[in-house]
Amino acid sequence: MPELPEVETVRIGLNQNTLGWQIEGGEVLLPRAIAYPDHPEAFLAAMLGQEFTEWQRRGKYLIASLSKGHKLGVHLRMTGSLLWCDRHEPVGKHTRVRLFVKEKTSSKKQKTSHPKELRFDDQRTFGKVWWVPSDQPTESVITGLQKLGLEPFDPEFTPAHLSTKLSRSGRPIKTVLLDQEIVAGIGNIYADESLFLSKIHPQLPANSLTSAQVEALHQAIIRALSDGIAKGGTTFSSFQNIAGIKGNYIDTAWVFRRTGQPCNICGTTIIRIKLGGRSTHFCPQCQSAIAKDGKN
Repeated sequence: MPELPEVETVRIGLNQNTLGWQIEGGEVLLPRAIAYPDHPEAFLAAMLGQEFTEWQRRGKYLIASLSKGHKLGVHLRMTGSLLWCDRHEPVGKHTRVRLFVKEKTSSKKQKTSHPKELRFDDQRTFGKVWWVPSDQPTESVITGLQKLGLEPFDPEFTPAHLSTKLSRSGRPIKTVLLDQEIVAGIGNIYADESLFLSKIHPQLPANSLTSAQVEALHQAIIRALSDGIAKGGTTFSSFQNIAGIKGNYIDTAWVFRRTGQPCNICGTTIIRIKLGGRSTHFCPQCQSAIAKDGKN
């Protein structure tokens, strides 16, 4: 599933390419991909004539501000992709929604030689698209936004804030990091990477972490996510940016998908266990379980 770095990579690309383009039509190839409104025809009618003015990210959601105060929401889920392409390119078997766009006459950008479109592709079909009318709060339409925790790059996401959240749960720290109500945007990849960088065993109860461990974890989360963004995200199955280019963070990952390989720090073999139904990768030496008193 695309996580914060992957979604942020897409957001950056969308802001670099789609702003100032106006929707002049579209096609819904999979009606259930449209979460709101109920009918694809109503979705396309609402989008007609709208111009992309800005793309934002909230957790793993993408939200486009449109002209006239409306918004477009997208959740990529497990295998979704937004692709910015020439309209004449063949439509793939996993294309679910197409938005045909044109450059506004007043645009200062050089006119493109080919009509463009924004495509939503989704192999597993779990992804969703919303139109949010200007007279409704975004969170009332995209209800998954309502319970999201702070963004990791939010100034209010401090070690003290993280400590308060972790102190309320005795679940394994890896499981807690995947809870979007604790911190928005972290998934399986960057939870494993953050725990390695902070030298915390994934099975350690969240409420048993010392203040020093919480501080280290806070720094590790920021570092892992920043590194992921710098590498264009992680691709190990279907993720790609809006140009169809795969992310390459996986090539420099510390532990994720490195089962059986030597740790880059100590040489110990990276192992994988199941935790909360999710594959969890860690170094048993660097991340040896530490009790609350700080002793091994």
